[in-house]
Amino acid sequence: MSGDATGTGGAGPDGTGFDTVAIDALIGDGPAAWDAAGRIPVDLLRKLGAMGVLCAEVPARFGGPGRTGRENGELTAHVGALCSSLRSVMTVQGIAAAVVRRFGDREQRHRYLGQLTSGRLACVGFSEPGAGSDLSGMTTRIRPAEDGSGDLIVSGEKMWITGAAYADLVMVIGRYGDGPDGAAAMVPTDAPGVRVEPVAAPLGCRAATHCRVVLDDVRIPAAAVLGGGRQPLALLFTVGLSYGRMSVAWGCVGILRACLTAAVGDARTREQGGGPIAEHQLVARHIAELYTSERIATQVCRHAAEQWDRTAPDAAVTAVLAKQVAATHATRGAATAVQVLASRGFTDGHVVARAYRDAKAMELIEGSTEISQLILARHALDRL
Repeated sequence: MSGDATGTGGAGPDGTGFDTVAIDALIGDGPAAWDAAGRIPVDLLRKLGAMGVLCAEVPARFGGPGRTGRENGELTAHVGALCSSLRSVMTVQGIAAAVVRRFGDREQRHRYLGQLTSGRLACVGFSEPGAGSDLSGMTTRIRPAEDGSGDLIVSGEKMWITGAAYADLVMVIGRYGDGPDGAAAMVPTDAPGVRVEPVAAPLGCRAATHCRVVLDDVRIPAAAVLGGGRQPLALLFTVGLSYGRMSVAWGCVGILRACLTAAVGDARTREQGGGPIAEHQLVARHIAELYTSERIATQVCRHAAEQWDRTAPDAAVTAVLAKQVAATHATRGAATAVQVLASRGFTDGHVVARAYRDAKAMELIEGSTEISQLILARHALDRL
């Protein structure tokens, strides 16, 4: 990590462990313009990456800030309140770092985590045109080259890959050889055979970029496959998606905080019928519902972060619960904020209009609402 965003090095009054004033100054009033253009300045992403903001849980021995899951969560919520697209880039960078930490050997951890905390950017390729939550449909292959060189060949197609337009590396999750096991390969996006094609006009998180990534017999060295490969495919997904679900959940807390702030500010100052609209009971009810949603989402995320930091046996399912609760509340809360702000919130580019679009995406990514419900139902049936 070439920079330090901590300022005093302490946890800070907001619990992030970072100087969020400095982060806010870097972000400035850019999010609305980034959303309209569908791009975040890559120089900003690299700077935030070098500050350790994009994957804050990477330990100091690997060049990272070494923040706890709770601190990283509060940081994610803070950034998510400003820009869900930027938070999405944080999520995928953090997933890549989490998978490297879990499956990489010592040399790989030092190499790749050092890169991810010094300004290089990564995305993660899980989903495919015919394989989202259904791992049996995955067709991407990571197989030994037939020429005896020791290299590996990566072939397949990944869809809806967040941040791929910015990435130096794509972590490709695929099947290893012809067997049932999986592997995670670190593939440079400028390698021969890699094509990154942005998806046009996505509904939400527009500036994060969502891309189709085609891998046409891409040759990589064996050292680019984490831990040599042959890990259970389901375990690779669980590790990556658990981090991703935690990050998305905290990002939804940020969406709710942004919507609550905007709704309260508007209700206090806009007058109808001779007084502020906050004095109208139906508007007050909307404010109360938004506040309740933010509090519920925050508390479930804090509990999940505690389980994550403790490496508790139920950490994965609490991450699912946090994502499910926070995403559904964020979607409902953003709609409520638009209702309070009326025509102002209906204007594309306004913070609550962005939140309305971005929140819906949160019910789809890292496991849809329906998939989360199935996981939670199975957990309840097995446990109770």
